Amino acid sequence: MNITETSTDGLKREFKVVISAQDIEEKVKGRLDELRQTVQLPGFRPGKVPAAVIRKRYGGSVLSEVLEDAIGDSSRQALTERGLRPALQPKIEVGKYEENGDLEYTMAVELLPDVEPGDFSGIELERPVAEVDDKALTEALERLAATNTTQETVTEDRAAENGDIAVIDFAGTVNGEALPGMDGKDYPLELGANQFVPGFEEQLVGAKAGEHRTVNVTFPEDYPHEQLKGAATVFEVDVKELRKSVPAKVDDELAKSFGMENLDALREALRDRMKQEYASLSRLRVKRQLLDKLADSHSFEVPAGMVDIEFNGIWERLQQELKNGNAGEDAGKSEDELKAEYRAIAERRVRLGLLLSEIGRRNNIEVTQDEVNRALINEARRFPGQERQVFEFFKQNQQALEGLRAPIFEDKVVDHIIEAAKVSEKTVSVEELTRDPDEDQAQAA
Repeated sequence: MNITETSTDGLKREFKVVISAQDIEEKVKGRLDELRQTVQLPGFRPGKVPAAVIRKRYGGSVLSEVLEDAIGDSSRQALTERGLRPALQPKIEVGKYEENGDLEYTMAVELLPDVEPGDFSGIELERPVAEVDDKALTEALERLAATNTTQETVTEDRAAENGDIAVIDFAGTVNGEALPGMDGKDYPLELGANQFVPGFEEQLVGAKAGEHRTVNVTFPEDYPHEQLKGAATVFEVDVKELRKSVPAKVDDELAKSFGMENLDALREALRDRMKQEYASLSRLRVKRQLLDKLADSHSFEVPAGMVDIEFNGIWERLQQELKNGNAGEDAGKSEDELKAEYRAIAERRVRLGLLLSEIGRRNNIEVTQDEVNRALINEARRFPGQERQVFEFFKQNQQALEGLRAPIFEDKVVDHIIEAAKVSEKTVSVEELTRDPDEDQAQAA
């Protein structure tokens, strides 16, 4: 076997590999001899099938296996002998091959860069800390009460407003014809919740209990019912009653509805949960600061192929967002501007990923099987009733399992760096802690 390095360009290497016809024939003959000892053919005793018969029947498939193994073994050998670490699977191009001739192929590979982490003890980080004050706790209790509403009849003489529940009888017709499913009795319709056809609820705002209204609407063109797609429809509606949602009182009864003994117990449980949420937000802020500092202080070439893969994933998600009308800050930007911006983001992510990976390797940071199992259990809990299917999916999908392992590894490496860094604490308001960090940067600029 002859391996020749034909090109060196940054992290890219190309090799020409030649495997002699003699080496190939020796491997083929060895495989056929192994087959001869075990194969059973009519008219021959085991182990006594003539070599010519074995070659005629199995020679083609054995040759294919030998060529495939030879390429795999030689490509690995080319990298191992030179101490090269591929970033991605090498690209193999086999030249024209004729039986009984040499096998020639070229291998293009992109390598992992040499990464030299800096001194973490010089990194300064600021951890924002917010206290759970009485005001925040009271607001949280009120939000909790608002989710535990009851309905009361509107007794005052007033018209329906958005947020009211109008109890209605209704019957609809298209061109004077009543269709199945277009009528109802005592239906509680929350005005402004967009439960019905667009335009229906708006025409009931201002109605009073006991009032009759004729509502004209046009069904959307993409409505799932074929007969109603784009159909102009008339609904005769009787408003029988108006109700309003009333939040529960913040008292012991509210606490008992959430399984707590009394309001004090609910208050303390809520305070503990808020403390955990604040601590989580605080850690995210510190992690972002750290990653920004690591990105600013480390500059090395990254494999273009890895950047392409990361960028393609980002770009695909962005296109879906734009298709759904969620342009956000990207509104008005040209495609070239967007590609340049998101390719830079992809390159930063790849560089940080390689840096964290090297830090983890040097410090023997590993993800245990117990940690992966806990992450898998938490993932399965997101799909009640389908836990078994979730476990089977991850069992059979190594890439998906790596998707659970990767963030655990990243967090462990980040924690390792934070322990070595200089971290000071700064008391901030809840508003500051929960605000998008990008807003803080914009204000600072």
